[in-house]
Amino acid sequence: MNSLYESSIKSLPLLGRGKVRDNYAVGDDKLLIVTSDRLSAFDVVMNEPIPGKGKVLNQMSDFWFDKLGHIVPNHLTGVAPETVVASDEISQVRGRAVVAKRLQPILVEAVVRGYLIGSGWKDYQSSGAVCGIPLPAGLKLAAKLPQPIFTPAAKADLGEHDENISFDDMVSRIGKDLAEQIRTVSIQLYQTAADYAATRGIIIADTKFEFGLDEHGKLHLMDEVLTADSSRFWPADSYAEGISPPSFDKQFVRDYLETLTDWNKTAPAPALPAEVIEKTIEKTGAKYREALQRLTGNELKD
Repeated sequence: MNSLYESSIKSLPLLGRGKVRDNYAVGDDKLLIVTSDRLSAFDVVMNEPIPGKGKVLNQMSDFWFDKLGHIVPNHLTGVAPETVVASDEISQVRGRAVVAKRLQPILVEAVVRGYLIGSGWKDYQSSGAVCGIPLPAGLKLAAKLPQPIFTPAAKADLGEHDENISFDDMVSRIGKDLAEQIRTVSIQLYQTAADYAATRGIIIADTKFEFGLDEHGKLHLMDEVLTADSSRFWPADSYAEGISPPSFDKQFVRDYLETLTDWNKTAPAPALPAEVIEKTIEKTGAKYREALQRLTGNELKD
């Protein structure tokens, strides 16, 4: 499968590029969002693409937007991406792009954690809490939390690390009513998705959501939702407390990068050796596709 590291749409104005997505203006009220095959780790974009990754992420998000649409509106418009670009650009958008509502983004990531892993585990070990939320003593690595917790993060500039913030800090940034609405909706989204994923043999350990407001101030879910980029998926049949479960994400790349003593997890990304690139494509690409198939019941549509 061919890869797309960076789109080059000339028929629409480019608004900006994120770690994975390229955004173009479609008139004054819509965006074309193209999901590339770029891979980021520790908030730094690697130099090597994963063929088909963007299409998997796009298809996965579309699935969840549809399944969770009864909880909160989302940014989808239903406009076919192929209809807003020039004919010679259609191959860049087919299967990996959406035409979305142009929203005012809320610059706080809505993180929901259902299990004790990653930075949450390190926080718990040092303080007995995660992002200031006290938890019972004696929990093990990867333990299921008594109930999902909401731990917001302030969005950082490209290449910088997002910063965990308290709920009170979130309130001071965006207001009490909106913060409480986002917390309630985020936990409902996570719980609904986690309950469904459990029927497909997958544990959703944690995830992050992004929201925006339309011209009437109505909250919308946007960007991506419950993909292997934004979530930690574990196979239920190999889950156990006390160990870091195998996951359907880019852990292979993170594990390699953790071995580097001369890279401080900031841009520019280090060059990956040929064997690591090959295994990254093999392992990460396969894991993303497996997550898509298990959760949606569908293979990747090319």
